[in-house]
Amino acid sequence: MATQSRTRNRFPVDRGLSARMMTTVFLLFVFYAVLVFVLYSFVKSLAIVILIPAALLFAQYYASDKIALFAMHAKVVDEHQAPQLHAIVDRLCAMADMPKPRVAVAATDMPNAFATGRNPSHAVVCVTDGIVRRLGYTEELEAVLAHELSHVAHRDVAVMTVASFLGIIAGFMTRMLLWSDMLGGLGGGRGRGRNNNAAGQIVLFELAALAFSALFYFLSFLLIRALSRYRELAADRAGAILIGQPRVLANALIKVTGELGRIPMRDLRSAETFNAFFFAPAIAGQRGASISTLFQTHPPLQVRLDQLARLEAQMGKSA
Repeated sequence: MATQSRTRNRFPVDRGLSARMMTTVFLLFVFYAVLVFVLYSFVKSLAIVILIPAALLFAQYYASDKIALFAMHAKVVDEHQAPQLHAIVDRLCAMADMPKPRVAVAATDMPNAFATGRNPSHAVVCVTDGIVRRLGYTEELEAVLAHELSHVAHRDVAVMTVASFLGIIAGFMTRMLLWSDMLGGLGGGRGRGRNNNAAGQIVLFELAALAFSALFYFLSFLLIRALSRYRELAADRAGAILIGQPRVLANALIKVTGELGRIPMRDLRSAETFNAFFFAPAIAGQRGASISTLFQTHPPLQVRLDQLARLEAQMGKSA
């Protein structure tokens, strides 16, 4: 069983989550360093392969909360605007012994919630109008918010932001090679005045650089999705332990997932880019484990419910 967190909160320490986050980010940085070396040997521009990505990463990291709130049409609300919602967050933060994040509400009928922000002092927890209408200010909404506060306490929102960005940069570099017409224009330009062998080597190098950046993007995609799935299981567990009622979180999961199935597909598609940060994915994957699970941001619903059922049984035995 977990002990007191060294980040000064009462959420259980999840060493498995910490190890996975560190391993994922380390591997992504290694992949990125190799990608930078390969591309720099061709484009000879530090601005393209290092400076511009670093500036974009810095901006996204420090403005992650503002970006997410803007994209979801969410607004921060105070105690007078949403007293019941603040009361739930106040109670959970007191139970968890953690700083209270800002509270926001997103004007959408899609029932969901998410947390964002680079650290607990700059965090925001956000619920949608849709989840409040369907769950009300009940213990089920409290369970959802406990799940989201676990993300904040474990700082995995910031880690996911950095990890996701490295994958995005790999994709950007892949497209950059195409946009720059390196497979034809630049390669052909560099080959003018040279023999056919030299021109052919340049084209092969360009193809290799493109293939490597595409491979990096695919591998980083799989790593990030694996981390995302594990962090959802970790947040389920930590949130359920905090409130002491895993079955309540399970009920909330069932209700939210079921209600998401009633939302028009067009609306779900528009929110799909935020799946990794949602309590439940806007577009759910398979109910059981399958090869498609590798590409999902969340574990299958049944996997999450099974974990909560086991936890309920364990807590019942120890009571």
